[in-house]
Amino acid sequence: MSPIYAIGDIHGQKEMLDHALALIAADGGDDAQIVFMGDYTDRGPDSRAVIETLIAGRDAGRNWVFLKGNHDRFFTRFVRQGLQHDPRVSSGISWLNTRLGGTATLASYGIQAEMRFTTDRKSGLEFLKSCLGPDGKTDIAGLQKLAQRAVPAAHLDFLDGLPLWYETEELLFVHAGIRPGLPIAAQDPEDLLWIRSPFLESTEDFGKLVVHGHTALEYPQHFGNRVDLDGGAGYHRPLFPAVFEGRDCWVLTGHGRVALTP
Repeated sequence: MSPIYAIGDIHGQKEMLDHALALIAADGGDDAQIVFMGDYTDRGPDSRAVIETLIAGRDAGRNWVFLKGNHDRFFTRFVRQGLQHDPRVSSGISWLNTRLGGTATLASYGIQAEMRFTTDRKSGLEFLKSCLGPDGKTDIAGLQKLAQRAVPAAHLDFLDGLPLWYETEELLFVHAGIRPGLPIAAQDPEDLLWIRSPFLESTEDFGKLVVHGHTALEYPQHFGNRVDLDGGAGYHRPLFPAVFEGRDCWVLTGHGRVALTP
């Protein structure tokens, strides 16, 4: 079978991405098919360079497939609509909070922003209190305008236009996962971007092996019905590329393939 390669959540880690691409080229050549699992932005130091690398590969005709992640949508929604929050973030924190990493993405485009946060005592949820402008007052609209000038429209168009899943005869690639019991055509896009429970707890046979990221682990793991490739690059752990031949899976290392089994 022709191998298909996959790279989990990159989160602005350009050097890690370059290393992963080199490992794939060493194993499968420059024409290898690669599925990128989404979350190209946030937390890491160079989201801009990551996006530029992906767009350059697309424009060069590489056999690359790109999926959208929830962080990628966070980024484009802030730049285009000024939205900082998403109801699927249970803690209530803003995309501009360093825990979600939006400020790191803006910094990669040359935008430095100082944030302060406050915690609502009744709910315990953390909210953005102020993005300080020269006068020390809240200036989210001003920050959005800076982003609109700094972020190329081609980057936003690229991220906005990405699909939410990709499938082969044996595999289903998706950023976060799927809701058990529903065919892919009936899935809620919000679940494809955000789901954890009940997907992560499910032991059902999904028909195809589901390959996903979104839920960071210490190392990629095979659960029998799914493979989680998010090894935590967003938290400065390594980015682990993988290769699939049918449903068989290996992680690529500098010493070759390492089998990933249930």
